[in-house]
Amino acid sequence: MNILRTAALTVVFSALSVSSYAGEEIRLILKEYVYEPGPFPSCHASTIVETTGGELLAAFFGGTHEGHPDCCIWLSRRSEEGWSEPIKVADGISDSVKTACYNPVLFQIPDGDLLLFYKVGENVQAWKGYVIRSSDGGYTWSRPELLPDGFLGPVRNKPILLGKRLICGSSLEKGGWRVYIEESDPECSSWHKTGPLNDMEGPVQIIQPTFFRQESDAEEKWSIYCRSRQPGNPIMTASSSDGGRSWSEVSATALPSNNSGIDGITLRDGKHLLVYNHPSAENPAARTPLVIALSDDLNEWKTGLVLEDAPDAEFSYPAVIQTSDGLIHIVYTDRRTRIRHAVVRITSSPSSGAEPEK
Repeated sequence: MNILRTAALTVVFSALSVSSYAGEEIRLILKEYVYEPGPFPSCHASTIVETTGGELLAAFFGGTHEGHPDCCIWLSRRSEEGWSEPIKVADGISDSVKTACYNPVLFQIPDGDLLLFYKVGENVQAWKGYVIRSSDGGYTWSRPELLPDGFLGPVRNKPILLGKRLICGSSLEKGGWRVYIEESDPECSSWHKTGPLNDMEGPVQIIQPTFFRQESDAEEKWSIYCRSRQPGNPIMTASSSDGGRSWSEVSATALPSNNSGIDGITLRDGKHLLVYNHPSAENPAARTPLVIALSDDLNEWKTGLVLEDAPDAEFSYPAVIQTSDGLIHIVYTDRRTRIRHAVVRITSSPSSGAEPEK
C-alpha cells in the first residue's frame, strides 16, 4: 500500500469501496461501463445528467482518436436493464465538411429544455461552441446552433443556474491558458462574459473551471476550482460574492494535480465533493489514481474514496452530479477506450454488506 500525504489531503492508494468522513460512511455501490466496445476505438470527456423525468444520460466524444475528423458526440441512456447502446447526436458537419467534436456538457433546465453543449474544430485552439436542445428528455434533438463568436459555453464542466442566469465556466487555450465566466439565459439567446480571470501571458495558466457554492444558504457566493499547468500544477481557485459577476484574484489551493480535468459539486447537505487525479510519487504525470475528496469549507480536503488506481493506465476527466435520490454519480474515461460509471452513497449510519461491483 502506498500512502502519500500532503498538507491538504491524505490519500491511501488502494482498492477502496467503503470509507468514512466526519462520521459518515462513503460507499461505492456500483461501478460499470457505460457501453461495451462500440463503433469507435477511442472515447473521452464524458458528461452526465439527470433529466426532468428522472433518467440518467451520459454523453462523450468518440472516434479514431481525439481530434480526428471522425469524432462525434455520442449519447447513452440508463434504464433498469443498464446503459443503452450509444447513439450519435452531433457530428460536427457544417457545409458538408466533417470536423472533430469535443467536450460535450449536458445540463437540464428545471422544467425546461435539456441542453447539450459541445465544441467543433480541427484542434482545441480552433474550437467553436455549439448547443443542441431536447424537449423530450434527450430522445430527439434540435438542429445545432452555433454560439456567438468568441463564446464556447461550458467548456468541460456543468454550468450553474442562478434564477434566469446560466453561468458557464469557460476557457481558451490559444495563445495561453485563461478562464472566462460566460453568462446567458436558459434559452441561450444572449451571451456576455467576464474575464479573463488570469493573465494569459503570466505564470498562472488555468482552464476548465468547476463551481462550488461557498455557503449552502448564500445564493451569490461561489468558488471555482481550475486545472492548471504552472510549476507543480496545483488546483487553482477564485471566489465571487456577487453571483459570478466579479471574481477575486486566482490563487493556489493546497491540492496537487497533474494537469488533468477535474469536476466537483456542493452536495445538498453543504459539503463539497471533488473528483480528480491525485499525482502519485512514482509517476506524477500519470492520470491515475482517480480519487474523491470531501471538504466542509473548501479549505481542508480529505480523501473519500479511491475510484481507480492502476499503474500505466489512464482514468481521467471525471464528471459528477448528485441525483434527486441523494446518490452521487460519476462518469470518467477508462484508458481512452470506454467510459466508466460509478455510484457513491454517503450515509450517516453505516449499513451492513457491500453491494457487488459490476
